[in-house]
Amino acid sequence: MLLSYSSYAAISAVRLKPLQRRDHAALHEADPAGKGNRMILIGQYDSPFVRRVGIALTLYGLPFEHRPWSTFSEADKIRPYSPLVRVPVLVLVDGMALVDSPTILDHLDGLMPEACRLLPTSGHGRTRELRICALATGLADKAVSLFYEHRLHETVSPAWSQRCRTQIEGTAALLESETAKRAEPYWHGPTLGHADIAVAVALRFIADVHPGLIDDTNHPALHADLTRAETMPVFRMISQPFAPPA
Repeated sequence: MLLSYSSYAAISAVRLKPLQRRDHAALHEADPAGKGNRMILIGQYDSPFVRRVGIALTLYGLPFEHRPWSTFSEADKIRPYSPLVRVPVLVLVDGMALVDSPTILDHLDGLMPEACRLLPTSGHGRTRELRICALATGLADKAVSLFYEHRLHETVSPAWSQRCRTQIEGTAALLESETAKRAEPYWHGPTLGHADIAVAVALRFIADVHPGLIDDTNHPALHADLTRAETMPVFRMISQPFAPPA
């Protein structure tokens, strides 16, 4: 899927910091020919890790081509870019393939002026948001582990399943408590940031894959954040119904 500049402009209106402030030299670096030479994002949007990268690329207005390859049925397509056969993979214009969503997002942040970045560049605010990102991605990772335990093993380990559930429930409870106490609209302050995106995509993944595991009535602050995020055009566009591996 190849997204146009007009699509990015429309979707990026959800950000409170105007995209007009973005660094056009950085955009030229990402697309030196002005057209055609775009980064390539590999992976399906039912992965919360791929999805958070796709959302960040879109909010930043960086042109990219999306190749929704499955790590199971299309592993041979992914392997030349990453022998780990894990997603997301972001192939840069010069051919370098970045793996692991934090590494990819760090690169994307570096293309943008500080005022437009989805994460503070230093200080306590950066530490706080990185901590929330780590909790959210850990939450998603444990949800993936729990899914594969039941999907890929003929004999499911009750001890491992319960361990994953306990980790998910405990992390969700911590995020609920801290979200309820948060004074600002978002973890990033007045605007959406990487931490907010990471939490929202993790919650959506768990709701789709493990319905009822994180009960909305016991997590009203998280539910409210997810509901707000999913009204944004970028979250509706960069999404995919969960497709279990065959």
